[in-house]
Amino acid sequence: VSVQGPYHERHQLLDNVREEIRKRHYSLRTEEAYIAWVRRFVQFHGFRPPEGMNESDIEKFLSHLAVSCEVAPATQNQALGALLFLFRDVLRIRLDWLDDVVRAKKPKRLPVVLTRQEVQAVMIHLFGPKWIAAMLLYGAGLRLMECLQLRVKDIDFGYRQITVRGGKGNRDRITVL
Repeated sequence: VSVQGPYHERHQLLDNVREEIRKRHYSLRTEEAYIAWVRRFVQFHGFRPPEGMNESDIEKFLSHLAVSCEVAPATQNQALGALLFLFRDVLRIRLDWLDDVVRAKKPKRLPVVLTRQEVQAVMIHLFGPKWIAAMLLYGAGLRLMECLQLRVKDIDFGYRQITVRGGKGNRDRITVL
């Protein structure tokens, strides 16, 4: 049985994508998302190697997402970002026209903010670790993964602050406790 063929080539491509993402220290969530988009892109085009694809192949895929799958603008932008990464950073194929592609815009919306009474109504139903996590999310403004990865040594009770290490964009920051 030959090791070559579409199956091997697909996995080699995904391994190359993973390697480039890890070289750049992107988050695990970004890696998972980009791998999924590259896989969907290749599947959409009948497992053809991306090296042989062109502008119209990428446009067909992005249009398919918007029209047939009815994805949100942010989702389409994420797919475009993954394809930009694939062609520019993994395959080293310069697609000048792709740099000028207009990304879908999210409509501006005002954030929905709970009143103090609504927050209290939610919090009285939580106990133990779930209550602590919810209080940190709400009171300290932590993102979910920041909260889940928090360590005791990152909490300073004396200064009433929390050091968030490797938060969004792999940046450290300090927030209130």
